[in-house]
Amino acid sequence: MQVILLERIERLGKIGDEVRVKNGFARNFLIPQGKALVANDRNRKRFDVEREAIEARNAAARDAAKTDAEKLEGTTFILIRQAGETGQLYGSVSARDVADAAEAAGHEVPRSGVRLDKPIKAIGLYDVSIRLHAEVTVKVQVNVARSPEEAERQAKGENIAEALQAANAAFAAEQAGELAEAAAERGPAGDDE
Repeated sequence: MQVILLERIERLGKIGDEVRVKNGFARNFLIPQGKALVANDRNRKRFDVEREAIEARNAAARDAAKTDAEKLEGTTFILIRQAGETGQLYGSVSARDVADAAEAAGHEVPRSGVRLDKPIKAIGLYDVSIRLHAEVTVKVQVNVARSPEEAERQAKGENIAEALQAANAAFAAEQAGELAEAAAERGPAGDDE
């Protein structure tokens, strides 16, 4: 289906471009969301008449998004989650969790704007992109920890996951040493008196 774009859409085009898209994408997303019009003579004339208003509306939305981006830039959101001894989360942190944390901090972030390649499944610091407008993207940091104290240590640069693994390795080595000592005290295996 041929459509006229009413706003810039990533990997598709900018305002006024006529592009060919799949019918379902046009009917289920672009047209109902007001992002495009079906490309026919009537709509082309309508677009030419309304072009200045559409571009002004887009510029106002972009300016508002830039203002929000300035407030968000460099922000760190702390998410407390349960995790195992190795730092693996018992669940995962999704785009919804990041959007909810931003909202709790007083920022307006659409869930669809949070860009996570894959869910976060381990404690640590993660850089996350948030797209506030088609032309405005901001980076924030997400600090996933098991407690506020752990989050604070991570923020200072400590790698909690490595520290947990080192502590587990030391504990395992200590237990192995104790078992070896106990076996040495008993003598060779099979010496029952």
